[in-house]
Amino acid sequence: MQNPLPEKIYLKRTEEKDAPIRGDYFRDQTAIIHSMPFRRLKHKTQVFFAPENDHVCTRIEHVLHVATIAKSICLGLNQSGWNLDVEMAFAIGLGHDLGHAPFGHEGEYFLNKRRGGGNAFIHEINSYRIVEHLANNGKGLNLTYAVRDGIISHNGESFEQYLVPDHKEKDLELVKNRKIKPSSYEGCIVRFSDKVAYLGRDIEDAITAQFINRTDIPDNIRNGLGESNSQIIDSLVNDIINYSENSNQIGFSDERFEQLKQLKDFNYKNIYLNTKKERNRLVAGKIIYALFDYLLILYTKYERDYEAYEKQSLKMEKAFGKYLNAMHNFYLYEEDPEQIVTDYIAGMTDSFAMDCMQQISFPQSSF
Repeated sequence: MQNPLPEKIYLKRTEEKDAPIRGDYFRDQTAIIHSMPFRRLKHKTQVFFAPENDHVCTRIEHVLHVATIAKSICLGLNQSGWNLDVEMAFAIGLGHDLGHAPFGHEGEYFLNKRRGGGNAFIHEINSYRIVEHLANNGKGLNLTYAVRDGIISHNGESFEQYLVPDHKEKDLELVKNRKIKPSSYEGCIVRFSDKVAYLGRDIEDAITAQFINRTDIPDNIRNGLGESNSQIIDSLVNDIINYSENSNQIGFSDERFEQLKQLKDFNYKNIYLNTKKERNRLVAGKIIYALFDYLLILYTKYERDYEAYEKQSLKMEKAFGKYLNAMHNFYLYEEDPEQIVTDYIAGMTDSFAMDCMQQISFPQSSF
């Protein structure tokens, strides 16, 4: 099966760049891996905040899981006569969650709410903003269109049974919501791989956190998909390959899709909306709101007077000034102070956000 757009469109970059040795999509992978936003993912929440237990999944592990699952699906379909680019899929998987705020989806919710709600802050669009504009001190990573398109349209919270690629090239700068499809089969595969990666993994973490027991998983899910992360991944990956190999779409069989929806409902009820997470949810909101208001006042007062930030007493005030200085050329064209503050907070790790909150919440010693 061939992608609907000409190859030259998928390979387009904002600035033309040769990649003769690595190849275009492997070049994108290395650009993502060496970027600061990617490195920060190791200290960002997947489901459980700032985990001290090394066995609990962080955001960097999640993107690696998604990338490897997507590559596996591509390899399986290629054995059936498809012509998928495994390097493209892997690159999209690595970059798809670079735009997540601290504290996972709770952080995203509160940052969006503080900006007015609606589509004010969406991590998919922020992931695109990072790779295209913010990373590398405002220069971006100059990724191919195929990878940028797959990142902005990955929408892991949308549970459709099957997908076919969008048959037109999009102006990604104009995308303001999640109502878009990927322009490649590889992008569609990553969109499914995201769900495959987190549903089973979150069950393992919830068991570790004593939110649930393995025996709580309903029998129809355990018998159909399995009761462990590896079993669930294996069941769903094989189903995607078997369902899609003789089709023009990527998707699940009727039976597996019904079990997938049941697994999603089980996870939402017992993990994501579990009352044990309520305190952390409220704390995340307080931190996001407090940091946003504090930094907005600070920026409104000093704007681009970088020496003024350096003279402040708090480390977080100095760090904000250094960030603004490094991003000087990019923010010359940004007139919205709230967007600048949003960029900065969204880039924070859980631990850095909590440290900043501590600094602004407790009096500093005068000695």
